[in-house]
Amino acid sequence: MTTAGFIGLGNIGRPMALRLADLPGGLVVYDVDTAATAPLADSGAAVAGSITELAAKADIVCVMVRDDDQVREVIEELLAAGRQDQVVAVHSTVHPDTAVELATRAERHGVAVLDAPVSGGAMGAADGRLAILLGGADQAVARARPILERLGEVIVHFGPAGAGTKAKLARNLLHFVAFTAVTEAERLAESAGVDLEALGRVVRHTDGLTGGPGAIMLRSTTMPMVDDDPLRPIFEHVRELGEKDLRLAIELGDTLGVPTPLAKQAIERLAAGLGLAGDP
Repeated sequence: MTTAGFIGLGNIGRPMALRLADLPGGLVVYDVDTAATAPLADSGAAVAGSITELAAKADIVCVMVRDDDQVREVIEELLAAGRQDQVVAVHSTVHPDTAVELATRAERHGVAVLDAPVSGGAMGAADGRLAILLGGADQAVARARPILERLGEVIVHFGPAGAGTKAKLARNLLHFVAFTAVTEAERLAESAGVDLEALGRVVRHTDGLTGGPGAIMLRSTTMPMVDDDPLRPIFEHVRELGEKDLRLAIELGDTLGVPTPLAKQAIERLAAGLGLAGDP
């Protein structure tokens, strides 16, 4: 039976690890903050006194630490333990070059490192509904998958080392650009006398129905659409509605004296972004 290890028991790591606490092969955990291991110990996990001790016991190791430097430190300690034929899934979001560098270095030690960043936050972690974006060798992905399936609802293998991280960065670009757009919309709404908390409830509800920005992520390319593309009527409709509503929002902002630079960029770029560049 496979024994899992989990290193890094913070806000997302802890609920992820708890999903593995009843693994038939057992779970062993480690964190520099020993207090963070208590909920795992209470749930039946073994607590390692060091990364070296964890490495000796775990076949599949999940890592959820803060940044590139901490990930490097963890991987170095795992490799120094001398364990062969181990798979390490790095759930931290790091630089794509770091993911490739670590995978290449680990391979020389007989260890497979997957970049496996997650999306879905602490709530998704607690419910086992994370999206896990994978980069790495097919065989290592196959070995790790039974563990990952306890952690995530959507598991996508994007390609070789670094591919999962690149996909995560693209996903987070969307996330935080959207957050910036939210702040612009809130300033506009507040100046117009709109209840921001009520508006937030509307946005969360309707995005849950429509899929939010992800609703238009249906194509396999960003090249301009051909005339007979079956999605073209849908995207033309999106453009028509989007440009109309953006124009009205910009006019409202101008009336209220509220800058709307993102809206103005959006109305200029929406058609090209949809693949309708050059259309009237």
